[in-house]
Amino acid sequence: MTSRGDALPASAYQWLGSGAYRASVLTRGPWHPEHQHAGPPIALVCRAVEQAAAKHGLTHIARLTANLLRPVPIGEVAIEVATDYAGRNAGHFSARLMAAGKEVARFTALAQRENDVPIPDGLPGHPLPLAPQGPLESESCVFPFAGKHTGYADLVETRLARGRMFDGPCAVWFRLRHPLLDDESPSDYQRVAVAADSGNGISAILDFERYSFVNSDLTLHLLRKPRGEWICLDARTHLGPSGGGLAESALYDVHGLVGRAMQSLSVSRRG
Repeated sequence: MTSRGDALPASAYQWLGSGAYRASVLTRGPWHPEHQHAGPPIALVCRAVEQAAAKHGLTHIARLTANLLRPVPIGEVAIEVATDYAGRNAGHFSARLMAAGKEVARFTALAQRENDVPIPDGLPGHPLPLAPQGPLESESCVFPFAGKHTGYADLVETRLARGRMFDGPCAVWFRLRHPLLDDESPSDYQRVAVAADSGNGISAILDFERYSFVNSDLTLHLLRKPRGEWICLDARTHLGPSGGGLAESALYDVHGLVGRAMQSLSVSRRG
């Protein structure tokens, strides 16, 4: 296990060819030292879907749904993408994330053709709302699970725009410190995917040391193409009485609202 005193990897993943990748310790999540945080592998699959959709002239990822079937190990993973339907204006895609011969996550995505459609002035809700505060005005913050071992908290830089992390509703800006792959700048969609799976963590209302509140899915709905390095999650968590919950995040870039993210939570006591 890599400690904070060791040199950090250059990227989250190394490309091995033919849809295969090796995860670095920068992908490590908070729930188990040998498991990835779901954000990086979701972003890696988003990259594969973007490439498949672009072949059909579909350049806007309007929706991405990840069904997280098993923990994703820190090691070699492979991605398989299928074009379920590609029409003139929209296409539906599916993908599988494989590890050690097992399917660990399954995805569906909707990609759309981009068109120049001017928006009339005076529409309700427009111009799109901005994040509570910009990244340059927000103070640096650190994940409570950041410790002596390298992981997701080293992959991303975080700044607090509103509230307090892991203490109810809050807004946090995310920026990648390292790329997903060596010598490749991540797309802005991939930047959203890396950050969006953190909504249930930053808006947690239960004690992380005493409770687990893992999400088994993530759905992103994006109304436009995001722009820039910084992505803000304005997140909140809602809990039900029978071990269920929901985390919802409004997604922003520095230009305004980008979309929404939803996560279904499974809540339990630790130990």
